[in-house]
Amino acid sequence: MAVMPTGLNSGTEDFQLNKSFYEGLVADLHQRRARAHAGGPEKARQRHRDRGQLLPRDRIKLLLDPGSPFLELGQLAGEGLYDGASPSGSMITGIGMVSGRPCMLIVNDATVKGGSYFPITCKNHVRAQTIARNHRLPCITMVQSGGAFLPEQAGIFPDEGQFGSIFCNQVEMSSEGIVQIAIVMGSSTAGGAYIPALCDEAVIVRNKGFMYLGGPQLVHAATNEVIGHEELGGGDMHSRTSGVTDHLADSDEHALFIVRDIVKHTPAPGAQRWSVTAPLAPRYPVEEIYGIVSRDSKYPTDNREVVARLIDDSDLEEFKPLYGDTLICGMARIHGFRVGILANQGVMFSESAKKGAHFIDMCCKRDIPLLFIPDVPGFMVGGAVERGGIAKDGAKFMTAMISAKVPKYTLITGASYGAGYLAMCGRPYKPTAMLAWPSAHAAIMGPDQVANTLAQVRADVLKRDGKEWSAEEEEEFKAPLRKSFKDFSSAYNFAANLWYDAVIEPTETRQVMALLLDLAGRMPAVKTQFGVFRH
Repeated sequence: MAVMPTGLNSGTEDFQLNKSFYEGLVADLHQRRARAHAGGPEKARQRHRDRGQLLPRDRIKLLLDPGSPFLELGQLAGEGLYDGASPSGSMITGIGMVSGRPCMLIVNDATVKGGSYFPITCKNHVRAQTIARNHRLPCITMVQSGGAFLPEQAGIFPDEGQFGSIFCNQVEMSSEGIVQIAIVMGSSTAGGAYIPALCDEAVIVRNKGFMYLGGPQLVHAATNEVIGHEELGGGDMHSRTSGVTDHLADSDEHALFIVRDIVKHTPAPGAQRWSVTAPLAPRYPVEEIYGIVSRDSKYPTDNREVVARLIDDSDLEEFKPLYGDTLICGMARIHGFRVGILANQGVMFSESAKKGAHFIDMCCKRDIPLLFIPDVPGFMVGGAVERGGIAKDGAKFMTAMISAKVPKYTLITGASYGAGYLAMCGRPYKPTAMLAWPSAHAAIMGPDQVANTLAQVRADVLKRDGKEWSAEEEEEFKAPLRKSFKDFSSAYNFAANLWYDAVIEPTETRQVMALLLDLAGRMPAVKTQFGVFRH
């Protein structure tokens, strides 16, 4: 037993101020979620109902097994982008249980601009496919889309990772035996028609689902042919004549029932490769994290207290606790799953980096997944650390982290800047899932650092020209820089751009990690081959 001690006094004024601040962050998160859940405007939702169609989230609820969790991904994608026209990126993606099997659901929200694809929609769809592929999850796509949002074609059409990659991923996953199922639930035009056509099996709803490369108006403009929706691309035609669809449903509900039956006959999930113990609650209340996380990122959070409230029985088998102590490394369990935890406890030094590389190597050899908890201003700077080889030691840590083929998860809890963000398995290093708390901030530099750095550069230019500036002028120069970097670093800016897969609150963390670890544990282990370590 290595139960982490706590020195927390929840009666202090500082704890209460932190708690009150964090409760405000959580309330804001739930308000943002509620706006995303609503989808398009009420007028558009009512048109959906008037057509006798279920709203997208009602479709999801009906498809999932009773009591199934639904881990929504990209929930806040598109927030504030395109003049607010694309809540959730006009698409809902997430993981839930269907007929006893974990599946990836990819659902067009036709209440948002007719389910049109914006650049962020493409990114959301492709990211969901990537997660599904990594875990061999059947993909169930509910199609009701007007295709590309034409004014944004540069972010939709020409490049890898955009709309065309969706088709490529479908074909490649199907070739790998990862089941692809589509339901055509409404009008699905152009690219929206290719998505079901490229699936293993496609269901279409009679008199509601239509799929065609060009709709009646386009056909008339191109060929002068006058033709109706049903004749051009309706369920009866595609199920009886073209053979593009495989199952004809009488309603949304019937289509969802057919898909549940299809999934029932797909391969069962793989066996769990890890030894999972009975879950134990932390010894200290998870809710106390609200009062532990610093309300001002200039003041560090005691992340030992945070870790103690996330792991089973608050039991951490810490590695090298007296060496490189600005990086906490240790083995623990979350909901019975063994994990290797790396959590910042200050700036990264050479000793922290070398310890982290050693720990990652050990976890890879033992097939233990890694959980990175970044809250770091970056790597130490200065003449002494440069002479000591901090660039070389930081490179060791990055080499170990990038090379590691065990599942890797990143949970940003506080401020994560510069090379610290990258080294702690930032988005460019392809974590299995990238999560954040609402208190997360990430950027090349902190707002004050960037303002002071650029002000110094500006002062040097003025001095060269024989000029000076007043304290008021300097502050006028710094203020917009601080605001710009603060806005950029927000968890919600990262979520809107899908640099995070989800923003979750601290009390949800253990359940989210349990679901993700269970999925990863059903995949075969992959041997790690490390890059060259510079000595």
